Parts: sequence; C-alpha cells; structure tokens
Amino acid sequence: MTQISTGLRANWQQFTLLVVINGFVGGMVGLERSILPALAEEAFGLAARTAILSFIVVFGITKALTNYFAGSLANRVGRKNLLSIGWLFGLPVPLLLMYAPDWSWVIFANVLLGINQGLTWSSTVVMKIDLVGQKNRGLAMGINESVGYLAVGAVAFLSAWIATEYGIRPYPFYPGILFALIGLLSSIFLVKDTRQHVAVESTISLVPRLQHIFSDTTFKHPNLSSITQAGLVNNLNDGMIWGLFPLLLASRGFSLAETGQLVAIYPLVWGLGQLFTGKMADIFPKKNLLFIGMLLQGMAILSLIFVDTFGWYSALGIVLGLGTAIVYPTFLAAMADDTHPQDRAASIGVFRLWRDLGYAIGALLTGWLADFWSTDAAVAAIGIMTLFSAAIIAIRMRK
Repeated sequence: MTQISTGLRANWQQFTLLVVINGFVGGMVGLERSILPALAEEAFGLAARTAILSFIVVFGITKALTNYFAGSLANRVGRKNLLSIGWLFGLPVPLLLMYAPDWSWVIFANVLLGINQGLTWSSTVVMKIDLVGQKNRGLAMGINESVGYLAVGAVAFLSAWIATEYGIRPYPFYPGILFALIGLLSSIFLVKDTRQHVAVESTISLVPRLQHIFSDTTFKHPNLSSITQAGLVNNLNDGMIWGLFPLLLASRGFSLAETGQLVAIYPLVWGLGQLFTGKMADIFPKKNLLFIGMLLQGMAILSLIFVDTFGWYSALGIVLGLGTAIVYPTFLAAMADDTHPQDRAASIGVFRLWRDLGYAIGALLTGWLADFWSTDAAVAAIGIMTLFSAAIIAIRMRK
C-alpha cells in the first residue's frame, strides 16, 4: 500500500499537473476578457452599460453558487470528479460564443462558463492545498493563481490580436476548444484524488472545527469573515475593470489593439507577481499583506479617472496588478490556516461564493452608476469601496 504524505516535494508531479490544468481554466476566461464588450456593441448593437455587463453578472452569480456547492460536495463526490464534470460544462462555451445569433446565447455561454470555472478552479485550489500541507500553502496558492491569471492575461491579449487581424468572430474563440479538450482528458486520465491526504492531515491538525461553516466564514469568525469581505470587494473591483475598463479606454480614444494591451497588463502583473507574493504569505503576517494589497488596489482604481495616456494607464495597471497579486494567494492560504482540514473545502467554498458574487455586484453597481452618472463616477465609487475594505482588515482581523 502506498504511503500518503503531504508536502510539495512529495507530491510535485500531481501538483505540476494541476498547475497546468489551471492554466487552461484561466485561458477559458481570457477568451472573453478583452473583446466581449466590443462584441456586444458591434455584433448585437447593445449600448447601455448595464446590458453589456449582463454577461459578467450571470457569470459571477453562476460561478459563486457553483463554488459553494463544489465546496460542500468536495468530500462526498471527490475533487477529481468535480474537476472532470467542470470541464464537461466548458466544452460548449467557445462554440456558443463563435456562433451565437443573439445576446441570449452569450448569456447562456457565460452560465456554462461560470459552472466550468466554479468546479474546475475550486477543485484545483483545494487539491493543491491538500497536497502541500501547511508549510508551503502560500507558495502553492501563488503558483496556482499565478499560472491561472497569467493564462487569463495572455489569452486576453491573444484574442484581442486575433480579433484585430481576422475579425471579432469566430477566430478568437478557437483556442477555447483546445483548452477544454485538453483539460477534460487530463482530468479524467491523469489526475488523482486527494481525499486521503485530507485524512492524513486531519489526524495531526490542532485547528478547532467550525460549528456553523457558512455563518462563521461569512460574518462570525473575525479572520475568516474579514478575508471573505475583502475577497468580495476584490472581485467587485475586478468585475468593474473587466466590464468598464475597455469602455473607459475607448472613450479616451484608444484603439482595440491598444485596449487589448492595456487590459492584459493588469492580469499579467497579477499573475507574475503571485510567483513571489505567494511565498510572502508563508513568511509575513497575512493581515499586513491583505491590508497593503487592498490599499494599493483602491489607490490605483481611484487614479484611473485622472489620467489619459497609455503610459499612465500602463503604470496604474501594474500597481493594480501588484495589489491583487499580494492579496489573492494570501486569501486562500489564510483561509486554510484558520480551518480544520475537514472544514477546509466547505469554508473555502463559502469564501469563494461571496468572493465571486463580487463580479455580479460590481457589474450591476458599476453598470448602473455608469449609465445614470458617468463611467468616472463608477470607477471612483469602486475605488472608495476598496479602500474601505482595507480599513476593515486593519481594524477587525487578528494576526
């Protein structure tokens, strides 16, 4: 019988495989990142910001709910099975985006994409935490999120380039077919489940069990709830950047190619930065890192409304990416520190429920503000909310 042990060195092969698969997961989102707002206007004639951002609302709500159920089902169904099921939902997405006759098909594609992302990303995150144990959780999450969001940024740039050269449909969505097929086959035939690693860690964990996982993670537990609200606000401002930033750049006179480059900077810095900030979460107090990261995000977002050159937008994209890189792996590493191994998947599922509802809340709020006031007003409001989130971490979270 094979002895089960945790640690990055002991499980590097499965860990590496899951990292590669998560790159394909991120690539599925990157397909839409630069060009869907333009597709809404050019192919379907949508003008209202709220209508254009409806795809983000649907994606955010679907992914959030899927995260919750993925967390609660992980111990019963198995991480590997959830990962494989997630890829089945991703297979039709590129085809729907390529041939959608009206906007409702795009909305349905984003329902499937939300389920795909909720099941696949949640599964790979929890499996990596299971494999590496406590010592290198931050590093593991940094690598995982780095590869995922580097893929988002790289594919966002690629899809914008393809759209510029060959048209906005169907060619930019062809890579998604390959991503989904490779992800599905790898998950079925190569990935091994990690429930036995959880059982091993459970025998030595000193973290008390949570009495009420949903309420403890949402608002009762000082650390878990502080992390959860920051996760929600982080994705709220990411939803604003996803939906409104390309439109803000267009209003400033930037071309689609320039927009693709500027939109790609933020997730690329976010992705690359996590290779370093993930390990920082294993060394420095997580409260300090979360406060600094949210503060940088808020300052960068507020500054977007005061600049109008390619250089300044590039610089702010770097600052915003660094702030997000600091908090993203730290969120998950801190959640794992404060939960028993048997509660981990469910508590992270609750965290990811609220975090990804931030996409929907951010898209609705910023779309409404942009339509009734202005795009600048929407950006300013989200920046202020992000600074307020940093203050909550400073006041409520314990080291």
